[in-house]
Amino acid sequence: MSSGTRSYRSPRREQQAAENRALVLAAATRLFSERGWAGSGMRDVAERAGVSVETVYAGFGSKPALLLAAIDAGVVGDTEGVPLAERPEFAALGVGGLDERIAATATLLTHINERTWGLRRALVEAAASEPQLAEKLRELERSRRANVRSGAERVAGRPLSDEVVDGVWALTGAEIYFLMTQVAGRSVQEYHAWLAGTLARLLAVTS
Repeated sequence: MSSGTRSYRSPRREQQAAENRALVLAAATRLFSERGWAGSGMRDVAERAGVSVETVYAGFGSKPALLLAAIDAGVVGDTEGVPLAERPEFAALGVGGLDERIAATATLLTHINERTWGLRRALVEAAASEPQLAEKLRELERSRRANVRSGAERVAGRPLSDEVVDGVWALTGAEIYFLMTQVAGRSVQEYHAWLAGTLARLLAVTS
């Protein structure tokens, strides 16, 4: 008989933990987007999610980690933990004619920005007083630029110059979504159409 200790896994407990995580992330997304970094506390998130503060800390550890987890979930649209690059909507960027690929790109980015623009503004706010998050913001943008190059070259079907990549990187940020929809007053559908048209013009540039 083995004397080793066997770990016990409870499917019900794991399901409850996953449900709590989803509730907390949804609550954090709403609060950070509505109130910003300074106006959102861990206790506020717990109350909105209907769980204890201890549950929030047990699942995420800290307020900065919670904000970053909410951004990660917002990018992909769920809490499944599957990277964007491994999802069908990313694969669609390389399928069909150029117009279809650009339309798929505009749809993907519109959905991402619609989910994350408030969170990104909270992160920029937090970065002003939290060095850890200031560095994370820079890291996220470096990673986003690399992902933009990968996605844009998949759409264009050819290597792109740094100038074109930087144009797409700037164009597709959540900040531009905020300006177009919340300041300029365009609808989400109008933003999508504007994004697709501008992407088409950028990617038509000889690289």
